Amino acid sequence: MIHFELLRDRGILVVTPTGPLEQADFELLAREVDPYIAAHGRLAGLMIYAKSFPGWESFGALVSHLRFVGGHHRRIARVAAVTDSGFLTIVPKVVAHFVSAEVRHFDFDAKDRALAWLETGH
Repeated sequence: MIHFELLRDRGILVVTPTGPLEQADFELLAREVDPYIAAHGRLAGLMIYAKSFPGWESFGALVSHLRFVGGHHRRIARVAAVTDSGFLTIVPKVVAHFVSAEVRHFDFDAKDRALAWLETGH
C-alpha cells in the first residue's frame, strides 16, 4: 500500500510505502499524476520516503510498478530515495541505468534536504 501526496506548487510527488505495494497503488498514482504531467509537461521530482522497503503484494503488483516506471520516468526530472533501507539505498545506482531522471539517495532523516534538491538541484 502506498500513501502519496502531490505537491502541486512544487511539482513534486512524495510516495510513502506503508505496506506491501499493490497493483491498485500504481493505477491510483497514475490517475493523480497523469493529469498534472499533461498540464505541466513533467514532474520536477519524485520522493520515495520509506524507512524500509515493504516489497510487493504479488507479481502483478511488481509488473504494475515496472509499467508505471516505464511510462513515467522520462517525465520526472529527479528522484530522491529517502531511506535507511539497505535495499532502497542501492536503488539509485541500479535505476540510473534504466531511467532518464537524476537519482540520489538521502538518509531517512534528511527529508527536507531531499525536497530542496528535488526543487533546485542543490
